[in-house]
Amino acid sequence: MRRLFPVTDQTVPTASGEERAAGGGGVPGAPADREWSLAELAAAYAYPEPVAGGQRVPWLRANMVSTLDGAAQHDGKSQPISNAADMRIFGTLRALADVVIVGAETVRQEAYRPARARAEFAEARKAAGQEAAPAVAVVTASLDLDFSLPLFTSPVVPTLVLTGAAAAPDRIATAEKAGARVVIAGDGMGVEPVRAVQALGELGHTRLLTEGGPRLLGQLVAAGVLDELCLTVAPMLTAGDAQRIAGGPTVAVPQRFGLVSLLEEEGFLFGRYQRT
Repeated sequence: MRRLFPVTDQTVPTASGEERAAGGGGVPGAPADREWSLAELAAAYAYPEPVAGGQRVPWLRANMVSTLDGAAQHDGKSQPISNAADMRIFGTLRALADVVIVGAETVRQEAYRPARARAEFAEARKAAGQEAAPAVAVVTASLDLDFSLPLFTSPVVPTLVLTGAAAAPDRIATAEKAGARVVIAGDGMGVEPVRAVQALGELGHTRLLTEGGPRLLGQLVAAGVLDELCLTVAPMLTAGDAQRIAGGPTVAVPQRFGLVSLLEEEGFLFGRYQRT
């Protein structure tokens, strides 16, 4: 069953109470088991348009999945705890973004590929002044990456590599030779989250999406730069010692996020939370 539980008027058009009780999925008269259209998902997850000084400013959202007992992965990958609806939302969030930010370890573990251009979103992206597909930005201190992967050799738009000013010059040269664009976002070896968001904004990328992994998300949370979390809760239990969606040091004061919308399919919950 697919349902929309409206929280605010920022969600997709809502159904009446009777229609919601019947599982109408937020669209009057829609059958309970109908698949959400890509247009509905795009409306449900549309980026806010924050402006400062007459200019758009970056908005950073994360998209993560977790089991009921807090596991962000199973056997090192997120796919086993996902489902078809989660992947449709995953694809929609990518299609709305200017750039997808991902940690180097996740690139290695998940065999990351470049984001693809999707015909269903071509007109909307063109109207928004976006490239045909989002760029992928890899966060790495060491630049220990396989630059022969399609992520670097055949992206729709050049892959970005975010690193620090003290990164090894030979690795920077290798990345650039492979076609990547290296962006310095820190004074030392590593990337400083605030600098990364600022640098991407200066490149014209204001609709930011991160897909983790947990260590990167933890750094973004600790730095206070995360504006939104799109979280899939899978109705699964894995036990074990899998990572949570965010790792790293504990923040001094828990950061409060407000629920914007909540979708459900077959026990999977798809929540959208924004910083309050």
